Amino acid sequence: MNKKVKKILITSLPIFLGVFLIWNFLSKLTPEDKIAIIDSFKTANYYWVFLSLIFGILSHLSRAYRWKFMLNPLGYNPKFPNLVMTVLISYLVNLIVPRAGDVARGTAITKYEKVPFEKAIGTIIAERIADIIMLLSIVGIAFFLQADLIRDKLMPEGSNPLKSIGILIALAILSLLGFSFLKRSKNTFAIKIKNFINGLLEGIKSISKMKNKWAFVFHTIFIWVMYVLMFYVVTFAIPETTSLSFGAIIVGFVIGGLSMALTNGGLGTYPVFVAGVLILYGVSENPANAFGWIMWTAQTLMILIFGGLSFLFLPLYNKEK
Repeated sequence: MNKKVKKILITSLPIFLGVFLIWNFLSKLTPEDKIAIIDSFKTANYYWVFLSLIFGILSHLSRAYRWKFMLNPLGYNPKFPNLVMTVLISYLVNLIVPRAGDVARGTAITKYEKVPFEKAIGTIIAERIADIIMLLSIVGIAFFLQADLIRDKLMPEGSNPLKSIGILIALAILSLLGFSFLKRSKNTFAIKIKNFINGLLEGIKSISKMKNKWAFVFHTIFIWVMYVLMFYVVTFAIPETTSLSFGAIIVGFVIGGLSMALTNGGLGTYPVFVAGVLILYGVSENPANAFGWIMWTAQTLMILIFGGLSFLFLPLYNKEK
């Protein structure tokens, strides 16, 4: 397979997967289901959806401001509007070409500010490491809050506890063996995993040595709090989701976030995966589906509008260049 065909496949497969999931979802709906979901859209309280978008905008502004803390020590002081618009453009590009947003962001800031491309990409990678650490932390919180649910799955009523303990011991042994294998292996995939882990550790070290490290940490936490609040407040838009526990909200947020990596901007995957989590926590199927689609539609429209405006206004704002 040549590089051109491979590139086309990498770009198109996530889109095809998203379209297939949407088609599969719609094909399984009865006429009554469609009416119920449409009614949920019509009766939803969009004040909460609008508030969710405000939190989303704040997270993007904070992400742009946080970027300054990475660029300033390198001797660069880009204009804040340029940082904001290039961040928004990166989200827009991700909707079209998966994982290409960071390259577009680095290219755009290089064009309009005196920042070398390789240094721009380096700071973006360091940011991503910080974001991965936050995501893993939230996943850990989700596991902690849902310890009872996990225990019930591992040790259902009437089961032999020794069997479940044996499974946990076996998993621990397999984890140790896997770690030992990664440490010694020369396999390409194993080396990539080791490099990823080393990158995380290097990222933590670089943040600890940063001049404005506490401001950087504050903005990183703020960004992810805004992300969680974006999800949380929309639960008040539909009556059936208002009583969800905080644990259910965190799990739904984590699963929704992870699903975004499967297709362009979570096309098809986000609403389906989030609805699946809500159903697990007792929300009826149609309101759960409506919640997933309202969340995804609102986020996507925000990126399309603000990313599109940024794409148009960035050259106008820098017209003298």
